[in-house]
Amino acid sequence: MCGIVGYAGSRQAVPILLDGLKRLEYRGYDSAGLAVVAEGALDISRSAGKLSNLSDLLLRRPMDGMLGLGHTRWATHGGPSEANAHPHTDCTRRIAVIHNGIIENYMALKLDLTARGHHFTSATDTEVLPHLIEEELRSFDLASPDAPARSEAALVHAVRAALGKVLGTYALAAVWSGAPGVIVAAKKDSPLVVGLGELENFIASDVPALLKHTRRVVYMEDGELAVLRSDRCVFFDARGRETAKTADVVAWDGAAAEKNGYRHFMLKEIFEQPLAVENAVRGRIHASGAAHLERETGLSPELLKKIERVHILACGTSWHAGIVGKYLLERHAGLSTQIETASEFRYRHPVMTPNTLVIAISQSGETADTLAAVRMAQQAGLQALSIGNTVGAAIPRQADFNLYTHCGPECGVASTKAFVGQLTALSLLTLYAGRARGFMPEREASVWAAQLDALPELLRLTLTLDAPIREIARIFFEAEHFLFIGRGVNYATALEGALKLKEISYIHAEGFPAGEMKHGPLALVDARTPVVAIATRSESFEKTLSNIEEASARGARLIALCTRGETRLRGKAEHVLEVPDAEEYVSPILNVVPLQILAYHVADLRGCDVDQPRNLAKSVTVE
Repeated sequence: MCGIVGYAGSRQAVPILLDGLKRLEYRGYDSAGLAVVAEGALDISRSAGKLSNLSDLLLRRPMDGMLGLGHTRWATHGGPSEANAHPHTDCTRRIAVIHNGIIENYMALKLDLTARGHHFTSATDTEVLPHLIEEELRSFDLASPDAPARSEAALVHAVRAALGKVLGTYALAAVWSGAPGVIVAAKKDSPLVVGLGELENFIASDVPALLKHTRRVVYMEDGELAVLRSDRCVFFDARGRETAKTADVVAWDGAAAEKNGYRHFMLKEIFEQPLAVENAVRGRIHASGAAHLERETGLSPELLKKIERVHILACGTSWHAGIVGKYLLERHAGLSTQIETASEFRYRHPVMTPNTLVIAISQSGETADTLAAVRMAQQAGLQALSIGNTVGAAIPRQADFNLYTHCGPECGVASTKAFVGQLTALSLLTLYAGRARGFMPEREASVWAAQLDALPELLRLTLTLDAPIREIARIFFEAEHFLFIGRGVNYATALEGALKLKEISYIHAEGFPAGEMKHGPLALVDARTPVVAIATRSESFEKTLSNIEEASARGARLIALCTRGETRLRGKAEHVLEVPDAEEYVSPILNVVPLQILAYHVADLRGCDVDQPRNLAKSVTVE
């Protein structure tokens, strides 16, 4: 989950590293640090807290050099502090390592290294890596006439040998003052991308850190190792054999990840949702209801006809999208569907029968639990479809089929447009599967196509609720608890609304199926507790209306979301927000938007860091 960036070239490294870290700060912001190698010496600067603290430190103590590493941390082992910040060094302070992931056997390694005389200064798992590399370098004769060439080979050997002793996950980069022009990088189960420039090369955890300098990128595979110099980049496979890699060209540029005048990335991304849906739908459907997904995904109608069961695997917001997907695929494509949290699926010994399709949903495409669950399913003989936003990430590379959301970069830690993109992709998939399996009549399919085409404009109309929602936020931003209720596909909307609020405002919030309120949650309702009810047009509207009456009778302060023109909520809810009319199966795409806006304004009024909420990171690449 941490942010990694590295540079080898002919320019000063520090400004490039800091700029890259700024674009990766969504991945972690507990602490940050830099390592620069110049004139055979290693220089380190680190600070606790956000990246601005490191920037201030560098103004007081500048660092010079044309090769370096940068890191911004999301704490796993050891709390946020300068001592636990990366880069970490060895006893000689000539080796520096930055790392994303978890070294599972670090304690055993640390005890062994301590017995050998190594001294540790942090509580992190990462610190064993530079000491392991130090141990391996001792076996090399670096005083020979060809020492410069040998020093590079020595560092490569030492990194590879050190990694042979560790268990766990890693994306890492190492530098050594004895090989001053070299960065060695390696990857296993954590994202790492190499950027190729003109007489300069880069590494990073994610593409946005590179786009100011190059769009030519190479996504590293598990077990691979890369050696970067200013004039070349060489890749080695898991067996140590040099391997040729083909660069991809990134289609979007760094400007797409800027705020464009919005106060926060999250607000910008909320207002980008009409465009996100346009991009997700464009070129994929015909007015007749035909969905053109076979060529893009590789998932054929013939295979879909054979599928008897679906497992949807996801975490967090993506899991909420998966709940909607379960409703859609069962109701409209005739597919028995199970939605599971990936972290639980991995360990509950699930029964995986033939003719089952796994659908893995992940915004980043790097979610560790989801990736591991996909691999486990494939080992059992199942095929997997990935739904995600990041081309070239680990999950789509692992999957057999891919359906991209095309939402563009999402920098706010709390997901908004990526969630809407996932819902749109699941709607497209349902349309495609329903027609391929003969379950969805052509007339129904044409209505689906029309609804998907209309969604961008309906979203634009929904966004006009920003002003009244801001006023509602002013009334409730000091509340201690919120409840969200919904039925059917909008049960997931209630869950997502509660998650958005708790993520960024730190207010306790829970989402419930509206029919379950009388089975316990009504005990939480009083005059101090706002209840947000999703009550738009649906088959279960009358039932939801009854649940609203139950909450109202117990003094709840009700905020109701209803379909434009609906009058039956007047007098029952303190605040009514009307959204455009839409078919029930696409209503979560519209209904979640007011809930995102409410969470945003409540958090902003409370003075919270909307884009970087405490204790969280954008890409959860550790278990």
